[in-house]
Amino acid sequence: MILIHNGLLVSTDGLQRADVLIDGERISAIVDPQATIASQLTDVQVVDATDLLVFPGLIDVHTHMRQPGGEQKEDFYTGTGAALAGGVTSIFAMPNTSPAITSRDTLGVALDLAQQNAVCDYGIFLGATNINMRLKADNPDLLECGLKMYMGSSTGDLLVEDFGAQYEHFQLYPRDRVIAVHAEHEPAVRYFSLHGERRPHIAAEVEVARAVALAERCNRRVHVCHVSSRREVEIIRDARARGVPVTCEYAPHYLFLTTDFEHGCVTEERTRELAEFAPGDALDPLALYQMNPPLREERDIDTLWANLDVADCIATDHAPHTLEEKNSAKPPSGVPGLETMLPLLLTAAHAGRLSLSDIARLCCEGPARTFNIPAKGRIAVGFDADITLVDPREQWTIGERPIFSKCGWTPFAGWHVRGAVKQVFLRGRPAFVGGKVVANHGAGKRISN
Repeated sequence: MILIHNGLLVSTDGLQRADVLIDGERISAIVDPQATIASQLTDVQVVDATDLLVFPGLIDVHTHMRQPGGEQKEDFYTGTGAALAGGVTSIFAMPNTSPAITSRDTLGVALDLAQQNAVCDYGIFLGATNINMRLKADNPDLLECGLKMYMGSSTGDLLVEDFGAQYEHFQLYPRDRVIAVHAEHEPAVRYFSLHGERRPHIAAEVEVARAVALAERCNRRVHVCHVSSRREVEIIRDARARGVPVTCEYAPHYLFLTTDFEHGCVTEERTRELAEFAPGDALDPLALYQMNPPLREERDIDTLWANLDVADCIATDHAPHTLEEKNSAKPPSGVPGLETMLPLLLTAAHAGRLSLSDIARLCCEGPARTFNIPAKGRIAVGFDADITLVDPREQWTIGERPIFSKCGWTPFAGWHVRGAVKQVFLRGRPAFVGGKVVANHGAGKRISN
């Protein structure tokens, strides 16, 4: 047994000074630190959490592990190791791999890779295509964490642009599962590209409205990924007021970065700090910060912060690429984020932009509720002993410590943050201790929801 002693437990209900007793993989008791329960037990390991915050293990429902096919930039071991370094104990991996995860066979390949290598718990999305609408209906034993539909193009070759195919997915996909959508209107994306404008707000706004309309028509749960603009927030809030079953996530890069970064307006210092990770050539901010949807203006960031209640989750959209790829003639979209989400949010909490309880809601309880993940997301008796210990006082600079993601860089290099992950338990076993991943390959388990 393990006793986490005298820590400050963080939940949506607030903060509680308590001891957490772990027996096997589950939490068996939460008691007053003054109860001296340790002296009443035999064979118990005591972990002193005095001055530390005790979070449930964070859950990131939007990551790209890049396996199979993109192992040069990430794999299930390095990606889930990066998750542990960021206090994340459960991840959902996206299907835009090579080959894409769109069938029983391709899902099986990805699950085998995860089973052998993951060091945190995991789920894998099935990718929607123009022809696999009946896959789940015809294979009720084919379990996965949800369906990912790219209504607009992004990295990889998954795109369901046709309304008929979209509608059939919404009609046929089992109602106890979530359809997660990348909502950008592809005709708008192409139109504005021809006119020299990259994925403006209206491309996302039009497709979020379409996703909401499909969910309302089909009485289907839909989850909008990486909300980035004011109008998207308004559309989702209005839909919920009408009873439409829509949830959504914000991504840290849309909360902390703006178009100023990609246009080089404030990147001189950041570029110098990133240089130690660079392969040699000068970094192009436009390529480095390229992502889908693109970064937005300051007013959009302000809207997201002012409407945190609309978000069900904060998810990183961890999308690593090597710096060589980012510096190429055709740079891919996406940035890594698993290791930086929690320190950035803790720093924002210290500045008063959100509360510690908000972090627990958005990174722990909200993801578990949204995707119906049993026994995770809370520190409660009977729940998995996924626990992240954080020193809220420690100040450090992102990039000065080892980066666990195989891509080897972060867009937040040089950012001064407050709050550091000290230790992570995965189902009762130490997984990250002293700045090192100590979980063995394959320690992670598939999440069944």
